[in-house]
Amino acid sequence: MVTRVYELMIIIDQDVDDVVGKGIINKAKEMIEAEGGTVPTVDHWGRRRFAYQINHKSEGVYSVLEIVTQAPNLDEVDRFLRLADEVVRHKLFRLPDSEATKRGLLTPAG
Repeated sequence: MVTRVYELMIIIDQDVDDVVGKGIINKAKEMIEAEGGTVPTVDHWGRRRFAYQINHKSEGVYSVLEIVTQAPNLDEVDRFLRLADEVVRHKLFRLPDSEATKRGLLTPAG
């Protein structure tokens, strides 16, 4: 099985309590680890202004997770984040192997 590296950005509603927001991030992290993946870094960017209003809101709380996994997909995590009312937006994308190697998340052999 091939190891892949992903980056997941989660934007939490500005009105959600910090404890609830961190709970969403931790739940996503637990789901990834349950599938055999690891989350080497969680980068909390904090409150940021949107380029345009989303659901009549102008700000959200951003977090970015780096994910290393052999799972063929992360559908359950994606589904959880789509259904969570506290999540304004999320974006999951696969990092190119060259970038993952540069960040030290993959060995050069893959």
